[in-house]
Amino acid sequence: MNGGYRLHYAPDNASLIVRLALEELGAPYQTVLVDRRARAQKSSAYLALNPAGLIPVLETPDGPVFETGAILLWLADRHGALVPAPGDPERAVVLKWLFFLSNTLHPALRMIFYPDQYAGADRAMQAALRAHMQGEAVRHLDMLDRAADAHPALFSGAAPGVIGLYLGPALRWAALYPAGDTDWFDLSRWPRLGALARDLEARDSTRAAIAAEGLGDQPFTAPEHPDPPEGAAL
Repeated sequence: MNGGYRLHYAPDNASLIVRLALEELGAPYQTVLVDRRARAQKSSAYLALNPAGLIPVLETPDGPVFETGAILLWLADRHGALVPAPGDPERAVVLKWLFFLSNTLHPALRMIFYPDQYAGADRAMQAALRAHMQGEAVRHLDMLDRAADAHPALFSGAAPGVIGLYLGPALRWAALYPAGDTDWFDLSRWPRLGALARDLEARDSTRAAIAAEGLGDQPFTAPEHPDPPEGAAL
């Protein structure tokens, strides 16, 4: 591709995290809507970019990059922002919590949202998995709130790096999905994460994402189901 980036996205999906990062960086990019209703993420053309068939993919001059954490780290290192530089002792702190978000919290949320993909068709097993993973997600968020207390600059929403940009959408999704079964989540339990979410809402990057994906005025602290101007959020 010639210059810029091409973000394959669906509204209110993990691509939102990458959109926020691109906006924070001021990097030029185009978007390509992935129609989840048509299962376009499983099409042969999309699988050629991401054989896992998941959203997002970022097309770059170095080729397509997938996995949200990998995209964030690639962008951060390419642009020299959002992550402490190699040699900075705080880089280790950021990397361990970035991978905790991508490898631990995010999969826990996916199991809450899509228990059928992990427990099969049995409704009782789905309910049991969802309840268990809700408890696990609470435990993970407790850990993240303590980490935010210990490392406030790295868990910032006012000057966000990769951790803040990942956490804002994750908190949003926990409050919204699945509809009718979010009583386990109360942002007030995690005051430091709540502060991060409030600060992130004031960023120009968030305003751009709100306009592009129909996320409502307080997408991280008082989220509403999206009303995207194009496509569907499923």
